[in-house]
Amino acid sequence: MRDVPGGSGDPGGFVARKLIIGDLRVQAVERGGRGRSFTIVWPDGAVHEPADRFLRGYEGSGTQRTYAYLLLDHLRWLEREALVPETVSLQDLRRYMAALGAAWRGPYGKPWRAGRRPFGQSALSAAAACVKGFYLQQALLGVNAGLGAQLQLSRLPSRADRQRAFLSHVQRELPSNPLAPPRQRRRHPKLPPEGARERLLEAVGTARDRLVVTWLADGGSGSASCAGCTWPTCTCARVRGAGSAARRTCTSATGTGTRTGRRLRPSTRGGWRTAWSPAG
Repeated sequence: MRDVPGGSGDPGGFVARKLIIGDLRVQAVERGGRGRSFTIVWPDGAVHEPADRFLRGYEGSGTQRTYAYLLLDHLRWLEREALVPETVSLQDLRRYMAALGAAWRGPYGKPWRAGRRPFGQSALSAAAACVKGFYLQQALLGVNAGLGAQLQLSRLPSRADRQRAFLSHVQRELPSNPLAPPRQRRRHPKLPPEGARERLLEAVGTARDRLVVTWLADGGSGSASCAGCTWPTCTCARVRGAGSAARRTCTSATGTGTRTGRRLRPSTRGGWRTAWSPAG
């Protein structure tokens, strides 16, 4: 009895338990009180050597189980498409990612995972990392070296990358995955994306739900700024009194607040710069 695809829980939706005959499967191996390891075996019970070699690099971590099921799904897709890791191309891998739910302009062959929801953003990123790591290891062993060279791309570091990294000023490039979906950027980290209010109002069915959606959209979710309201959802009036600093009085459905002052603070690029600061 082994986990097979067909539900939710794992990134690939592996929760149901039934007997698998004549297909690749994930095999859990008890390590004598030290947890469990996961590998992939053939229908006759023999270990799938390339997959086992790749999964051993994540021994003792939860990533091993996740990658085992993601790699299992990919190996089953290869078998259905009559492909082997030694001859698969980058175009084939992009077709596979499109079959999982990634946006891609082009045909991807027969439907895969029929009747199940496509992967979300995080699951697609995990699948892309798993597939890339598997074929990079194969390329290091001399198997399909051309594909490994196509997967080893690089990109320029972004401002967010430099802010997170130590000694970021010496970074010149970062690894890039051609199979990974593009990052979804939201207009504000504390606000829903554009058009979310209209879509939610169409989806809800009761007056109470419509009231809640309208109230949250008008009030905003960033309660720490502007006395309970956010700048995109408030009406601001700039006021300057005699001998006083500039003030902004903000009014929204949640109340009225005042942000005042222009104070100088050191800039990261040298010198000083001005910034609005909340009233004390």
